[in-house]
Amino acid sequence: MAQINVIGQNGGRTIDLDLPEVNKGVLHDVVTWQLASRRRGTASTKTRAQVSATGKKMFSQKGTGNARHGDRSVPTFVGGGVAFGPKPRSYGYTLPRKVRQLGLAMALAARQEGGKLVAVDGFGLDGKTKGFVVWAASNGMDGSERVLIVTDDLQARQAARNVAWATVLPVAGLNAYDVLRHDRLVIDAVVLEPAQDEQEGEEA
Repeated sequence: MAQINVIGQNGGRTIDLDLPEVNKGVLHDVVTWQLASRRRGTASTKTRAQVSATGKKMFSQKGTGNARHGDRSVPTFVGGGVAFGPKPRSYGYTLPRKVRQLGLAMALAARQEGGKLVAVDGFGLDGKTKGFVVWAASNGMDGSERVLIVTDDLQARQAARNVAWATVLPVAGLNAYDVLRHDRLVIDAVVLEPAQDEQEGEEA
């Protein structure tokens, strides 16, 4: 059972969460799925039917000592079509919802194990970058590590968005890949508390 201390204006309490053991295989599957879904898939080449070339036979069939060619658009010639080249496509695929949820929980567990998970209830910021820098410094964030801030507090997001070492996301955008590619996670405490309430309901 992981215990997470809540900081902020309404902090001073502890959230108990039953986080899963980190499995690198599951995390790899989830991150690969996320990155595949983000690929644009716009690479495209022309086949021999699509290139602009004359349809005239290049030279006589016999007597030249050359190979018997009848079309300049074939892939063997420079400027010809591409054989089996890429075409626009979607790289996305389906990953079971339970696996996606487990991957996100494991990403949270990985940050919690390293003491890099911070739950906040009330940032108390006015939307100014200077105020965020002061708040971060008072909570052990001095810019030496990359920080992901996940909050629905508009003032906090506005204050942190211009800081080079901080990335800001709304709660709806929380995902395993962004959690793992940052050194520290700062998240609204309310995001973690529903999971705690569900655990208590199951025990009852």
